[in-house]
Amino acid sequence: MNHHALGPYDDSDTDCDDPRRSQSSTEFLFPLDRPSSASSTASSASSTPVPSRAPSPLPRIQHQLYASSDTDDELNSPLIQWNRSRNSWWRDQPGHWWNPSQRRRSRSWRTTRTVKRWLRNLVRHPFFPSQPITIILTLILFSVFAILITLLLMYILNPDKDPLPWRAYCSYPDIYNIHRPPTPSLPYPSPNDPPSPSTPFPPPDLDQLPPAGIFLGIFSVDSAIERRQYVRSTWASHARSRNGAGDGDDGVGTSRTIVRFIVGQPRGDWERRIKLEQELYNDIIILPTHENMNDGKTHEFFIWASTYAWVPPIYVNSTVPPPQFTYSNLTSSPPALAPHDPSAAWTDLASPNPKNWVRPDYVVKVDDDSFIMLAELEARLRLELHTKYDNKRHASTLERAAVGSASPVVGRDTTMFDSHPLAGSRMQMQLVDTDPLIYWGYLVTNKRHQFMAGELYALSWALVDWAAKDEGVRKMTKGAEDKQTARWMREHPRRDEIRWTNERCWIYDHPRGGTVYAHGYLFPSEVTRVKQQIWGTYGEDLQKVFKALTWNITNGIPTPAEWAHSSVSTFRTRYTPPLSNLSIPQSVEALVEGSEMSLREGMTPGHAWAHREGRRTRYQGQRVGGTVAVHFIKKHMWFLETAMALLEGDERLEHEVFEDREDGSIVSDGATVDEGTLFGERASLYPAQEPAVTR
Repeated sequence: MNHHALGPYDDSDTDCDDPRRSQSSTEFLFPLDRPSSASSTASSASSTPVPSRAPSPLPRIQHQLYASSDTDDELNSPLIQWNRSRNSWWRDQPGHWWNPSQRRRSRSWRTTRTVKRWLRNLVRHPFFPSQPITIILTLILFSVFAILITLLLMYILNPDKDPLPWRAYCSYPDIYNIHRPPTPSLPYPSPNDPPSPSTPFPPPDLDQLPPAGIFLGIFSVDSAIERRQYVRSTWASHARSRNGAGDGDDGVGTSRTIVRFIVGQPRGDWERRIKLEQELYNDIIILPTHENMNDGKTHEFFIWASTYAWVPPIYVNSTVPPPQFTYSNLTSSPPALAPHDPSAAWTDLASPNPKNWVRPDYVVKVDDDSFIMLAELEARLRLELHTKYDNKRHASTLERAAVGSASPVVGRDTTMFDSHPLAGSRMQMQLVDTDPLIYWGYLVTNKRHQFMAGELYALSWALVDWAAKDEGVRKMTKGAEDKQTARWMREHPRRDEIRWTNERCWIYDHPRGGTVYAHGYLFPSEVTRVKQQIWGTYGEDLQKVFKALTWNITNGIPTPAEWAHSSVSTFRTRYTPPLSNLSIPQSVEALVEGSEMSLREGMTPGHAWAHREGRRTRYQGQRVGGTVAVHFIKKHMWFLETAMALLEGDERLEHEVFEDREDGSIVSDGATVDEGTLFGERASLYPAQEPAVTR
């Protein structure tokens, strides 16, 4: 048969009877050459019929693969031609395996298909829940599992797993007070160095120093009206909080201490109430930020304080002249007073010529679940402001105050005159930026963080002014606010000069809190008994014991249980009263650390109540020296208990008066702690504190 006569359609082939199939097959096998391709060597005498429909659109690659005619030899066959020409065109063809984006999409689809296949197999598994009851039980099981995993992670990440050795903090506070920025590797002094002697508090010349100016901001929320009322009526205004124990100082120490509540922008339904409360009490500061705890509220407070924080001037002359700082001459007219402001400020405001207010020496941040004894806080901050350190970078304020006179402040430099003891002349000396850099509070130290706890910490004015204006600090306002504040201190240009002053003995959590920081309400008489107990236990080896204790704390080794023992609370255990059917005063007395009511020694409540200590005995005849702050007061009932324990009570009790008449003195046969022998020679500069009455 003559194939050229038949043309492309073979009538004898039954598979090609359909013209469409014949056309498609022939066109796929022998596509038309591109114009640039070589002409077919087939005879042009036979004309190729034009198909009745347009050829199917094939990819450009297919046309190129099959561009050869039926008369090509083996070397020009389509397969060999593709093999030869692939390197000439593969780089120009997008969308294939050699394209990275194509490979990524391919892997993505492959992963998706694999996941779908696994999910399909999982759903079809016979143990997969398919009934409503089994689905609910499975969800409950997974929820319990997720909760357990969360609790496990919280336990692993929580550094507070063991009760803290508060007895060591109170017995030897200078071990934990290095006055320099701590580090994870060295949060305390080197254990190779002998412990420095501990200075008793208060020193006898405390009241000869001029009082410190303190602006105290209590962080609150718009709905916490009841808690603000408790604060106003208790520690913000109570005489025993502002004046101290015993006869007090008539409010001289806290005459420059101002208390204000700090809130964010109130919610719509609370806005009018907050404004009415502010008009009534003049003690609420509304910051231009939304209400939050760890989203920049603290930094906004310091920004506000750097501009608007003022405190009363010194109303009463002191033996030691007030120091001169770069901010000493900045003044403002007195603002509207709050009912709990110092009585001296009210008296001065009523005078014909009231004095202008000045910048505070400290700005203090306080949580509203803390109970603060203002006289105790002011005494410690005052002493820190006037304390001389061996490090020359921390120049003594006493030295600055003792010089002849100081010139006006110009910029950041203070020109002062020192009286020469020999020539009698006055030599001018230049002190650059002599403002103290003090970061005071309860220092929390663990392997990950070192910061002052957020319930109460104080910054000296120079640090507040810097934190409010530094651009780098503005970028570090998100996160746990107390930890962020510590980060700011490490970013200060003079970070090595900042004094990190730690107060661990007299800041603690509420006895009912059950935290590692919780123990009973603490008074100086109990601390004296703790020191006596330690001296009787370790004797001459006391210095070695403290050295070993420093080593353990530095290396994260838990301290012995006796250092954390409390007669009131137990870590992770809910508090239960020692005796049943206690009256309200007796139940509060049972929360006092070391009290006979808390010792559970089998005595009747009446006997324990009759033999409790009076306030004068508990404070050992001193005005200050006791609790500074009680934190973690999560219930209003706990707040009222704290107010009764720290602010109420008789100065002298009947059994104490009777013992005084028999002995002819205030103190019975109790033994005095020898501070000089116990803690070093430096303590001998101060007289021994009055011991407690022996029970």
